[in-house]
Amino acid sequence: HGGMAVAEAQLYAKVSNKPRGRSTSALLEPLLAKGFPAHIAQKALVATGQKTTEDAAKWLHSHCNDPSLDDPIPQEYALYLCPTGRLHSRLQDFWKESKRQCGKNRAHEVFPHITLCDFFPCEDQKVELLYDILKRVGDRFSQSFPASISLTLHASPSYLGFFIDDSQANILKEFAVAFSSEASALADCHVKPSLKQFHLTLAHRFYPHHQKTLEQLAKGINPGEPCQWVAALYSRDMRFVHYQRLRALFQYKPQNIDELLIKAGDLIYVEPRQQSEVSEGWVIGTSHRTGCRGFLPENYTERAHEADTWVRHREYVFDAASRSITKAEKEPNVKLNGEAHNLSVSRSVTNVVSLQNAALQRGVLVMHHGERVDQVFGKSWLQQCLTADGKYYRADLNFPSSLPRRKDSMKQFENDPPLSCCGIFQSRLIGEALLDQEVTVSHVYSSPALCCVQTAQHVLQGLKLNPRVRIRVEPGLFEWTKWEASKAIPSFMTVAELVEASYNIDTSYRCVCVWLIKLGNFPLSSLVPSESYEDYVSRSSAVMKQIISAYPSKGRGFRYFLPITKHSAILSKISAKMNSPKATSSPSAAGECGSAALPYQHFAFPGVPGVILIVGHGSSLVPLTRALTGLPDRDSRDFAQMVQKIPSLGMCFCEEQKEDNKWQMVNPPVKTLTHGPNTAFNWRKTIMED
Repeated sequence: HGGMAVAEAQLYAKVSNKPRGRSTSALLEPLLAKGFPAHIAQKALVATGQKTTEDAAKWLHSHCNDPSLDDPIPQEYALYLCPTGRLHSRLQDFWKESKRQCGKNRAHEVFPHITLCDFFPCEDQKVELLYDILKRVGDRFSQSFPASISLTLHASPSYLGFFIDDSQANILKEFAVAFSSEASALADCHVKPSLKQFHLTLAHRFYPHHQKTLEQLAKGINPGEPCQWVAALYSRDMRFVHYQRLRALFQYKPQNIDELLIKAGDLIYVEPRQQSEVSEGWVIGTSHRTGCRGFLPENYTERAHEADTWVRHREYVFDAASRSITKAEKEPNVKLNGEAHNLSVSRSVTNVVSLQNAALQRGVLVMHHGERVDQVFGKSWLQQCLTADGKYYRADLNFPSSLPRRKDSMKQFENDPPLSCCGIFQSRLIGEALLDQEVTVSHVYSSPALCCVQTAQHVLQGLKLNPRVRIRVEPGLFEWTKWEASKAIPSFMTVAELVEASYNIDTSYRCVCVWLIKLGNFPLSSLVPSESYEDYVSRSSAVMKQIISAYPSKGRGFRYFLPITKHSAILSKISAKMNSPKATSSPSAAGECGSAALPYQHFAFPGVPGVILIVGHGSSLVPLTRALTGLPDRDSRDFAQMVQKIPSLGMCFCEEQKEDNKWQMVNPPVKTLTHGPNTAFNWRKTIMED
């Protein structure tokens, strides 16, 4: 923790020589009467926005074990101008839809706002002065504040947002300068007003190929919507400015002294640079609710936004009674870099992509395999399951009931382990979820690793496509060979052995590496022990491009199988949407699909590709998807740490855009699968022994 200690020492130095004032807050007296020291009581009030004594007392109770409770580090404050009303609702719709379609960008970290004064430190006992200054300056500008603020849309390859009209921006600047001048003089703060182009950011630091989509969404915002503007004062903990925020999804009770107690909804500060020495699946962080620090399971959390940990203090509402709203009643025009564009995009943003549109787009779903037995029972798992005469038996219910037959030694399973029973369940559950979302998987590719083949098999079972869609075993999808503990390529089960073990394998498929060797793009052996990172990325990129080129967006089309009773109406809609002859169909014998009670029908759509499912390893997700979307390769130095964060059945979904035939990453069609650990239980040691 040396880096954190140095940073905190620098923060202490900034505040240690400041003269101490005395607060006259009426909220402080009840806390002092309860015996809390003045500086700690003041800290609690500031941390809760100086709202009520009860809130402060609750904060103090939660932070009773906070090692930094006595530290003199103040909060940082910022003054933002925030929209409310219908304009705010439209902006929130854009926030959600832009995140769904293009993923998270820097703008999602904070709510919609115009920065008046950026963050500055202020001592706890002088925060009330900021409240008084905000009220006084607000009253002074209430009559000159613009009745409505004119917003002009501006776009560039890395920024999208509304710029403020110069004449109105000048009034906002005068307001910001007045607040900063008084705060600097009266509250002993070094406040800098924002003097650059005033703007309301919609998206920032996004991938350039998302610009067109984001612009289209932004044109759906009518900047003339009724809006009341509010100048609000926010604070944040200056110690954690550059940290990531996580939100706890579940409660976790520590099992060791160095672990962190978390409740569902807790926010956790995590410094990415401190995670390199942490065990896989764990992070070390500081609780926003308690101030305590410790280890916690990463799969109990999700990423949160920076502003989720901020505290809103006081606000000044600019009276909008005289503001004209006739503009909003007309069909609005949004200016894009000075040019007027009529809004043809619907204002009501929907989160549902129609099945008809989805059917007309190619999609690729790249999936990490399910839980392997060695991930639960360690590298020596096979030794736990062998009798004295070398026969396999099930030592724990999470071991598979049997192992498939292979001609070479059973010992080969050590380097090519199967799924655990939980891994099988995970895979089938994901398949069922894909079926519920009516995802039409047309082709399946799998790494030759047994766990990947099994994952593909059980996903197809969940989709009720087994044995209609067959698995194409592709050696080029195997993980980065440098990570193989044996320093040699594992001896995989052959296609014949997999078929004999009842896996639904496409025996006619010729692996991509064969074609690449023919073209001279690959070495004679497609898998080389201890390959370099660059070679692994090149292999993955070549395999992905070859798979995609085998299924052009127009031409071959796809075939798939659905229950007649559930999907006949949907298929008719797709056919009508395509403006083509109805899909050719033929009934299939019920028993062929493994369900005697559920009749199936085979549909063939000419010229329309379905979703290609690729089952690989944790290391597969980045190089395969980046090759498809055209993004630059990830740095090898942080690659291993990133891969450790990809859970079983973690997945990425890429979709081809109809306008320019480019691929982009979007939200997967199903939710993530999260669950907790379940350790082995010894009743004798736990219950009987003292």
